[in-house]
Amino acid sequence: FPEFVRPAAMGALKGLVSAAINAKVDFSVDMQWGEAGYDNTKMLQARAPSQPPILVHPVTGEPHWFCNVHSHSSKLRKDRESIYGAERFEDGASQINKSDMYYGDDGAISDEDLEHMDEVTMKNVQFVKMTEGDVVLLDNYKCMHGRNVFDGTRKHGVAWFEGWTGEEEMKAKAQQSKQAAMA
Repeated sequence: FPEFVRPAAMGALKGLVSAAINAKVDFSVDMQWGEAGYDNTKMLQARAPSQPPILVHPVTGEPHWFCNVHSHSSKLRKDRESIYGAERFEDGASQINKSDMYYGDDGAISDEDLEHMDEVTMKNVQFVKMTEGDVVLLDNYKCMHGRNVFDGTRKHGVAWFEGWTGEEEMKAKAQQSKQAAMA
Protein backbone atom coordinates (compact mmCIF):
# COMPACT_ATOMS: atom_id res chain seq x y z
CA PHE A 1 0.00 0.00 0.00
CA PRO A 2 1.16 3.57 -0.55
CA GLU A 3 2.24 5.14 2.76
CA PHE A 4 -0.70 7.59 2.92
CA VAL A 5 -3.23 4.71 2.64
CA ARG A 6 -1.43 2.29 4.96
CA PRO A 7 -2.88 3.42 8.36
CA ALA A 8 -6.48 3.29 7.10
CA ALA A 9 -5.93 -0.06 5.33
CA MET A 10 -4.27 -1.56 8.40
CA GLY A 11 -7.11 -0.32 10.62
CA ALA A 12 -9.76 -1.77 8.29
CA LEU A 13 -7.93 -5.10 8.05
CA LYS A 14 -7.52 -5.25 11.83
CA GLY A 15 -11.25 -4.59 12.27
CA LEU A 16 -12.27 -7.28 9.78
CA VAL A 17 -9.92 -9.90 11.23
CA SER A 18 -10.97 -9.03 14.77
CA ALA A 19 -14.66 -9.39 13.91
CA ALA A 20 -14.08 -12.72 12.14
CA ILE A 21 -12.02 -14.23 14.96
CA ASN A 22 -14.21 -12.96 17.79
CA ALA A 23 -17.28 -14.45 16.09
CA LYS A 24 -15.63 -17.90 16.34
CA VAL A 25 -14.50 -17.97 19.98
CA ASP A 26 -16.19 -17.56 23.33
CA PHE A 27 -13.71 -15.00 24.69
CA SER A 28 -12.51 -11.60 23.51
CA VAL A 29 -9.43 -11.63 21.26
CA ASP A 30 -7.42 -8.43 20.92
CA MET A 31 -5.64 -8.01 17.58
CA GLN A 32 -2.25 -6.26 17.68
CA TRP A 33 0.12 -5.39 14.86
CA GLY A 34 3.59 -6.87 15.21
CA GLU A 35 6.54 -5.10 13.66
CA ALA A 36 8.91 -8.03 13.31
CA GLY A 37 6.97 -11.26 13.18
CA TYR A 38 8.07 -14.81 12.59
CA ASP A 39 9.44 -14.02 9.12
CA ASN A 40 10.17 -10.32 9.78
CA THR A 41 7.05 -8.93 8.14
CA LYS A 42 4.14 -6.96 9.55
CA MET A 43 1.54 -9.26 11.04
CA LEU A 44 -1.57 -9.22 13.11
CA GLN A 45 -1.23 -11.14 16.32
CA ALA A 46 -4.29 -12.46 18.14
CA ARG A 47 -3.91 -11.96 21.88
CA ALA A 48 -6.30 -13.84 24.09
CA PRO A 49 -7.02 -12.37 27.51
CA SER A 50 -4.65 -13.34 30.29
CA GLN A 51 -5.76 -16.42 32.15
CA PRO A 52 -4.36 -18.36 35.06
CA PRO A 53 -2.20 -21.34 34.15
CA ILE A 54 -4.19 -23.57 36.50
CA LEU A 55 -7.77 -24.18 35.36
CA VAL A 56 -10.50 -26.30 36.85
CA HIS A 57 -11.73 -29.22 34.75
CA PRO A 58 -15.37 -28.50 33.83
CA VAL A 59 -16.57 -32.01 34.71
CA THR A 60 -14.28 -33.37 37.42
CA GLY A 61 -13.43 -30.09 39.12
CA GLU A 62 -9.76 -31.15 39.28
CA PRO A 63 -7.06 -28.50 38.81
CA HIS A 64 -4.96 -28.75 35.63
CA TRP A 65 -2.07 -26.81 34.14
CA PHE A 66 -3.48 -25.59 30.83
CA CYS A 67 -0.83 -24.05 28.61
CA ASN A 68 -0.03 -24.05 24.90
CA VAL A 69 3.43 -22.48 25.15
CA HIS A 70 5.24 -25.62 24.03
CA SER A 71 3.05 -26.03 20.94
CA HIS A 72 2.67 -22.42 19.83
CA SER A 73 5.90 -20.61 20.73
CA SER A 74 7.55 -19.09 17.64
CA LYS A 75 10.96 -19.57 19.24
CA LEU A 76 10.41 -23.27 19.98
CA ARG A 77 8.95 -23.81 16.49
CA LYS A 78 12.06 -22.21 14.94
CA ASP A 79 14.22 -24.52 17.07
CA ARG A 80 12.30 -27.55 15.73
CA GLU A 81 12.69 -26.25 12.16
CA SER A 82 16.45 -26.21 12.64
CA ILE A 83 16.32 -29.88 13.68
CA TYR A 84 13.76 -31.28 11.21
CA GLY A 85 14.02 -28.78 8.32
CA ALA A 86 11.90 -25.68 7.69
CA GLU A 87 10.21 -27.30 4.68
CA ARG A 88 8.37 -29.63 7.08
CA PHE A 89 6.61 -26.64 8.70
CA GLU A 90 5.44 -24.67 5.67
CA ASP A 91 1.68 -25.24 5.72
CA GLY A 92 -1.34 -25.80 7.91
CA ALA A 93 -1.32 -25.18 11.64
CA SER A 94 2.47 -25.33 11.69
CA GLN A 95 2.58 -22.07 9.77
CA ILE A 96 -0.23 -20.09 11.38
CA ASN A 97 -0.54 -21.44 14.92
CA LYS A 98 2.55 -19.84 16.44
CA SER A 99 3.20 -16.64 18.28
CA ASP A 100 5.36 -14.82 20.74
CA MET A 101 4.68 -15.91 24.32
CA TYR A 102 3.86 -13.66 27.26
CA TYR A 103 3.35 -13.96 30.99
CA GLY A 104 0.03 -12.81 32.45
CA ASP A 105 1.49 -9.32 33.03
CA ASP A 106 2.32 -9.05 29.28
CA GLY A 107 6.05 -9.48 29.91
CA ALA A 108 7.71 -11.59 27.23
CA ILE A 109 8.69 -15.13 28.25
CA SER A 110 12.47 -15.31 27.90
CA ASP A 111 14.19 -17.78 25.58
CA GLU A 112 15.75 -19.43 28.63
CA ASP A 113 12.32 -20.00 30.24
CA LEU A 114 10.90 -21.30 26.94
CA GLU A 115 13.82 -23.71 26.62
CA HIS A 116 13.26 -24.89 30.20
CA MET A 117 9.53 -25.48 29.52
CA ASP A 118 10.49 -27.40 26.38
CA GLU A 119 12.99 -29.52 28.31
CA VAL A 120 10.46 -30.38 31.03
CA THR A 121 7.78 -31.11 28.44
CA MET A 122 10.00 -33.36 26.32
CA LYS A 123 11.05 -35.36 29.40
CA ASN A 124 7.37 -36.26 29.85
CA VAL A 125 6.38 -36.98 26.24
CA GLN A 126 4.75 -40.31 25.48
CA PHE A 127 4.91 -41.02 21.76
CA VAL A 128 2.00 -42.89 20.15
CA LYS A 129 2.86 -44.59 16.87
CA MET A 130 -0.16 -44.29 14.60
CA THR A 131 -0.99 -45.90 11.30
CA GLU A 132 -3.35 -44.84 8.55
CA GLY A 133 -6.94 -44.77 9.75
CA ASP A 134 -6.10 -44.37 13.45
CA VAL A 135 -8.15 -41.86 15.46
CA VAL A 136 -7.18 -40.27 18.75
CA LEU A 137 -9.59 -38.56 21.16
CA LEU A 138 -8.05 -36.38 23.85
CA ASP A 139 -9.34 -34.36 26.75
CA ASN A 140 -7.69 -30.94 26.31
CA TYR A 141 -7.80 -30.34 30.04
CA LYS A 142 -5.99 -33.54 30.97
CA CYS A 143 -3.58 -34.10 28.11
CA MET A 144 -1.18 -31.75 26.40
CA HIS A 145 -0.86 -33.13 22.90
CA GLY A 146 0.75 -32.51 19.57
CA ARG A 147 2.41 -34.30 16.74
CA ASN A 148 5.89 -34.82 15.45
CA VAL A 149 6.86 -34.24 11.83
CA PHE A 150 5.77 -36.94 9.41
CA ASP A 151 5.31 -37.62 5.72
CA GLY A 152 1.77 -37.69 4.36
CA THR A 153 -1.48 -35.85 4.83
CA ARG A 154 -2.83 -34.91 8.23
CA LYS A 155 -6.56 -34.79 8.79
CA HIS A 156 -7.36 -32.85 11.92
CA GLY A 157 -10.79 -32.39 13.42
CA VAL A 158 -11.63 -30.48 16.58
CA ALA A 159 -14.88 -30.67 18.47
CA TRP A 160 -16.01 -29.24 21.77
CA PHE A 161 -18.64 -31.41 23.35
CA GLU A 162 -21.15 -29.56 25.47
CA GLY A 163 -24.77 -30.21 26.15
CA TRP A 164 -24.67 -33.94 25.43
CA THR A 165 -27.27 -36.32 26.79
CA GLY A 166 -26.21 -37.33 30.29
CA GLU A 167 -23.80 -34.39 30.81
CA GLU A 168 -25.40 -33.23 34.07
CA GLU A 169 -25.47 -36.78 35.47
CA MET A 170 -21.79 -37.24 34.58
CA LYS A 171 -20.85 -33.99 36.31
CA ALA A 172 -22.85 -34.93 39.41
CA LYS A 173 -21.22 -38.38 39.54
CA ALA A 174 -17.74 -36.86 39.16
CA GLN A 175 -18.49 -34.39 41.95
CA GLN A 176 -19.74 -37.21 44.23
CA SER A 177 -16.59 -39.24 43.51
CA LYS A 178 -14.41 -36.24 44.33
CA GLN A 179 -16.25 -35.62 47.59
CA ALA A 180 -16.03 -39.31 48.53
CA ALA A 181 -12.27 -39.31 47.86
CA MET A 182 -11.80 -36.26 50.08
CA ALA A 183 -13.84 -37.76 52.96
